[in-house]
Amino acid sequence: MNDRKTTEKSPQPAQPQPGTRRQWLLGAGGVLAAAGAGVWAWQRWSGQAGAGQTAAEQAFWALQLPGLDGQLQALQQYQGRPLLVNFWATWCPPCVRELPLLNHVARQQPQVQMLGIAVDKAANVTKWLQREPLAFPVLLAETGGMGLTRELGNINGGLPFSILWDATGRMRQRRIGAFSEDILQRWMTSV
Repeated sequence: MNDRKTTEKSPQPAQPQPGTRRQWLLGAGGVLAAAGAGVWAWQRWSGQAGAGQTAAEQAFWALQLPGLDGQLQALQQYQGRPLLVNFWATWCPPCVRELPLLNHVARQQPQVQMLGIAVDKAANVTKWLQREPLAFPVLLAETGGMGLTRELGNINGGLPFSILWDATGRMRQRRIGAFSEDILQRWMTSV
């Protein structure tokens, strides 16, 4: 008889092979992209996006945001002419450096409307605008502004974030980061 005790090792879970997790993530990303494309195609085919606009575009134009006076303003009032929307905040250095350029171009090229949407508190925006008035309207998105920019394609949530809309309310260009004068001029003449 053998007095020696044997100890069984519990089986160890198999270690993933190098690259397996990455392949899985890439595959999952591909599936999500395909699903998103399918939803987009279905909305377009079924007419749910309406008038050639995507669901995100429709949601944007359906919004009402408060002005500095607290009164709600419908974004739909800006349809009918090209519109450059700039999301900014007083706490964002690239944003406040860019605003004088946007202000200058708004005065020089009135064929394209300009709208600022501040992702900031009303008191901060009012105080900043008293020092640096702008020639275009500013509405307030406050803390909900970052979520709004993500819905419009600003996946990383960076500011400033700008969108150029054509006269039919379709999104034509998006930009994360401040404009150079050259890029802004090209945008203004592209619609």
